[in-house]
Amino acid sequence: MKKSIFQTGFTAIAFSMFAVSYSVIAEWPGYRGPTHDGRSTESVSAWPAAGPKVLWKIPMATGFSSISIAKGRAYTLVRRDFEGAAKETCLALDANTGNEIWATPLGVAKYDGGGDSGEKDNGGGDGPRSTPTVDGDMVYILDGRLILSCLDTKTGAVKWSKDLVKDHGGQGIYWQNSASPIVDGNVIFVCAGGAGQSLLAFNKKDGTLLWKGENDKPTHASPTPATIHGVRQVIFFTQAGLVSAEAKSGKVLWRHPYRFNISTAASPIVGGDIVYCSVGYGVGAGAAKITKSGDAWIATEIWRSTGNALANHWSTPVLKDGYLYGMFQFKEYGTGAMKCVELATGKELWSKPNFGPGNVTLAGNKVIVLGDRGQVVLVEASPTAYTELARTQAVTGKCWSTPSLSGGRLYVRSTKEGVCLDLAGKLSAR
Repeated sequence: MKKSIFQTGFTAIAFSMFAVSYSVIAEWPGYRGPTHDGRSTESVSAWPAAGPKVLWKIPMATGFSSISIAKGRAYTLVRRDFEGAAKETCLALDANTGNEIWATPLGVAKYDGGGDSGEKDNGGGDGPRSTPTVDGDMVYILDGRLILSCLDTKTGAVKWSKDLVKDHGGQGIYWQNSASPIVDGNVIFVCAGGAGQSLLAFNKKDGTLLWKGENDKPTHASPTPATIHGVRQVIFFTQAGLVSAEAKSGKVLWRHPYRFNISTAASPIVGGDIVYCSVGYGVGAGAAKITKSGDAWIATEIWRSTGNALANHWSTPVLKDGYLYGMFQFKEYGTGAMKCVELATGKELWSKPNFGPGNVTLAGNKVIVLGDRGQVVLVEASPTAYTELARTQAVTGKCWSTPSLSGGRLYVRSTKEGVCLDLAGKLSAR
C-alpha cells in the first residue's frame, strides 16, 4: 500500500517550495473575479528567481480586455479584421494550451481618441476594453458600441443580443464603453441606457428586461454587487456619482454625489458599510459610510482627497483587512506608484513607484501586481511596508488589464501577447 505524502516525512520546509496552497480553487469567470472584488480564494507564495514556468504564450491582437477563465477555457476580446472591417472579437482559448477554439465578431472596433497601441504610445488605442463574463454555458459581452451579447461557450454562436442604444436610448461615451457586464445570481447589470432607463437589469438566460430606471449618464466603471446591512444591492458609479440600487427591484437605496470630469473608470469598493471610489483628472478619492434606519438609507462622506495623489485612473484597488492596495496614479505611465491606503481614513501607509497604470489581484495575503509594461510582481499585503516577494517579466506590450488567477495559473495579457504562468508546484505521491 502506498504511503501518503504526509507519511513520507515531508516537512513544512518542503511544502514552502510549492507556489500555491489550495483551500478552494475558484474559476475566474469575469472582470475582477468570482466575487467582483479582485479577490481569489487561492493563496500564492513566491516563485523561483528564474520565474514561474510559462505554460503557453501566444500573440494577441490589440485590446485591453482581461482574461476570464471557466471550465478549461479562457475568454477575452481583441480587435480583428473580418471581411475588411475591424471588429471587436470574442476569443475562446483552450486554457491549458492557448489554442484558439472559436472567434466571434461583434461590434465595430473604432474608438474616439484611438490610435497605435504600442508600448511607447499611451493613447486610447483601437482595442476592446470590456471583459467577457462567463456563467454556465453562456458568455456575456458588452461591447464598445453598447451591444449586450450572449454567446454559447461551446461554439461561440450568438444566443441573444440587445442593442442598448436602439432599445434603451443608450448613451455612448468618449473612448467608447469599457464597463463589463456584471452577472449576480440570475441577473446581468449594466449602466448604459437613456433617460428613465440608465440602470438596467436583464435575465441572463434570455435577455428579458427585469427592471430599468434613473437618468444617470454612464461612465467606464463596471458596477459592483455587494451586501450592505443585509440587503443585496448593485452600486453603479455614474456621472452623477455613486448610486445603489436594490438588486431584485432596481429601487434606489442611496446616492453619494461625486464629481465627473472627462472619465470615471475604476469600480467602487465595498468594505463592510464603507464604500470607496476614486477618479482621475484631478477629482480624487473618497469614502462614504452607509447607514440604514428603517427604510431610510444615508451615505455620509467620511473623507475625501482631491487631486491626483490618490487617483485610481482605471485601476481598481483590492481591499484586505481594511487597507487598499493598488495603483494610485494618473497618467504616470511606467512610473506611477503602487500604494497602501487605509480605507476608513484615506491615510497613505506606503508607496512604491515604477508600476504605471496596471492592475492588481488579491490572493490570500499576497497581491499579484501587473505593471503597465508587463512585469508581474508578488507583494505582501501588509500596511507595515512594501515587501516584494517575487518578480518576473511576463509579456511585452502595454498592460491595462487585470491578472486572472485560476487553479494555480495566472493569465495575463497585453496589447501584443497573452500568457499563462504556472504558479502551482506539483505535489506528487510516490
